[in-house]
Formats: sequence, structure tokens, C-alpha cells
Amino acid sequence: MLLQIANVLSPDLLKECRVAGYDDSLFTDGRTSAGWHARERKYNLQARAGKHVHALLQKVETALLGHELVAAAARPKTIVRLQFSRYDQGMNYGTHVDDALMDGQRTDLSFTVFLTPPMDYEGGSLVIDEPAGERAFRLDAGAMLLYPSTTLHRVEPVTHGQRLVIVGWIRSYLRSAEAREILFDLERTIALLRQKNDQNTGELELLLKTRSNLLRLWADA
Repeated sequence: MLLQIANVLSPDLLKECRVAGYDDSLFTDGRTSAGWHARERKYNLQARAGKHVHALLQKVETALLGHELVAAAARPKTIVRLQFSRYDQGMNYGTHVDDALMDGQRTDLSFTVFLTPPMDYEGGSLVIDEPAGERAFRLDAGAMLLYPSTTLHRVEPVTHGQRLVIVGWIRSYLRSAEAREILFDLERTIALLRQKNDQNTGELELLLKTRSNLLRLWADA
């Protein structure tokens, strides 16, 4: 399941990320964090570890974990890692699949939070390889694309401007993508029922019971 989620960052946090993204002193060659195979395909800049970058990424992590749709779709146990990446003109990231294990944890879901408005740069599409064909994404600033870590994907060359993103990986309580989708559909149905004034319905209680019991059955706690 691929999911686009708008406005995962507050306007103030988005602005703070973008200001940091224009600071050349914070960035280094992105290939330093890549494995031997990805290193041959990765041509971008990545924020180096430091107090300022760490504090900024902590704010982003808190925002994502507190977002209702992210929680419902990903069921995150942890955000395994966050990276602040920058693509200047000519930079790209060739076709690759993300590592199955990072920092000793399984990666179930990958995500990209777009920081730059699409009108501010050209090229730089995130292209996901799906069974039905490739799909290209250039989302609004502050929006997030959530997708399975099992997919092949790439970033097309930036032909003009600058592309700023925060990418990350999630270990879910639910190992199965099918289980995550079923529970996400349940959450959406529950939300629709809650929008109705009468919440003391047998249908709602049964759905809440089903959600809880499926979590007990499937959760990798």
C-alpha cells in the first residue's frame, strides 16, 4: 500500500527544515551512509550528524509518530532511522531497494517527506516500481509518501533547482503488509462512524473489538 499524507509537518517545522536545508555547512556526500551496491547509484547530499541536525530530526520524528494517519497506516513500533537529504542540480539516486535491516531493526516501511514545493525544482521525481508499472511522485511541501520497504525505487535527476527531503524507515508492530492494510481500512471505517453523532452503536463497538483483537493476533510486540 502506497499512501500520500498531506501536512505531516507544521508550517513552523517545515520552515525550520527548509532553512537548515539551504545551509551548505550541514551537508556531506550522501554516499558515506550507503552500502556497497547503493553507493554506486547514490549521488546526493546528506546532513551530517550534529547537535542541530539531531534536534531537528527529533522534532520531525515526534511529529510523524503523533500524526493520526501515520499511526493508523504504519502502526510504527519505532522509526528506525531518519536522514535529511538534499539533491542539487544534476543529482539523483538510481534504482535500489532499501536495506532489510538498519541498526539491528527490520525495516517494513519507507517514507519520504517532501520539503520543497514542486514548483521550486524540476525533475527529482520519486519513482516507485509497482507490479502494474512505475509511478512518479512530486508531492507538496510538508507531504509524506509512505511505501513498503520491499519496493524498488529511484530518484530522477534534478534538472533545475534544489530538492530537499527527509527520508526514513519504520519498523511496524505488524510485519504483514496485508494486516496493516486491513487494520487501516478498519480505522477509516471507525473514523467515519465516529463522525456521526451517535457513537453508542453496536456496529462501532464490534469494530473496536475487532480492531483490538486483530492487533492482539498480529502484533509483533
